[in-house]
Amino acid sequence: MHLFQNTGRRGEDNNSLSMVTSISTCMCYVQSASNQWLIKVPSNIPALQGSCVVIPCVYTYPKTKKILNRWVGFWKRGEMIVSTNLPKIKLTQEFRKRTKLMGNLRSGNCTMRISSVRTTDVGPFYLRIEIPQHKMHTERNFVFTHNVSLIKCHSTETPEPPTMSLDVLDKVKATCTVSHTCPTSPPRFYWSRSGKQKMRSKRLNDFLWTTESTLMFVPLPSDFNQPLNCTVVYSGKKSAQSSMILFRLALPCMLTSFQRTFRLKEPS
Repeated sequence: MHLFQNTGRRGEDNNSLSMVTSISTCMCYVQSASNQWLIKVPSNIPALQGSCVVIPCVYTYPKTKKILNRWVGFWKRGEMIVSTNLPKIKLTQEFRKRTKLMGNLRSGNCTMRISSVRTTDVGPFYLRIEIPQHKMHTERNFVFTHNVSLIKCHSTETPEPPTMSLDVLDKVKATCTVSHTCPTSPPRFYWSRSGKQKMRSKRLNDFLWTTESTLMFVPLPSDFNQPLNCTVVYSGKKSAQSSMILFRLALPCMLTSFQRTFRLKEPS
């Protein structure tokens, strides 16, 4: 009989506490009088301080017979430009090299990425899209502005320990899973034992992804009564760890799991 025990702990490379910033936007559908203008952004996006977050954003605009060849987009905070698709515009030091308007505005994608998330990455933010050749009934160039509010950081917790599971037959199949909001830089997984590894990511909703690593190995006598550790390192080097202990018991064909979570205390 095999028995395994599950433990989990949080941490990072310098043993200090990390910060979780919650980026919140109301699910918005904003339309013009013609019912052809539409923008969609998600709500309550959790972001790990020091890591990255991708804010998905899509929009549509009225069809026109005019030839359109220029789309200009700005994510702004007040009068400060946070991100833009104009390479000649210099961002302030606060956002320089940390933000990117990833989406193709021509295809209606206004997605933005923020790297090295800080507690100061709060809003409200504004999305501004300009289509100079698109004339409305007033024959004015179209400028579309939509407000996206990002609330302040509400938590100082470290990353949640990954979820682990074990399937034991002739071989051990260990699975380690985490959720995150930065699909462009998914977390990295490190196992305390060698074996055949596979990793895959799956989209759960507009902004949330899961990434899991699977480890396969034939158990040796030395594998029993020892922790099997899975360490997850996020973009920005914040880390979290879970463990499972495999026991060999006298009765065959019986599996029992125990779970225990360790949390690092904030230094006094």
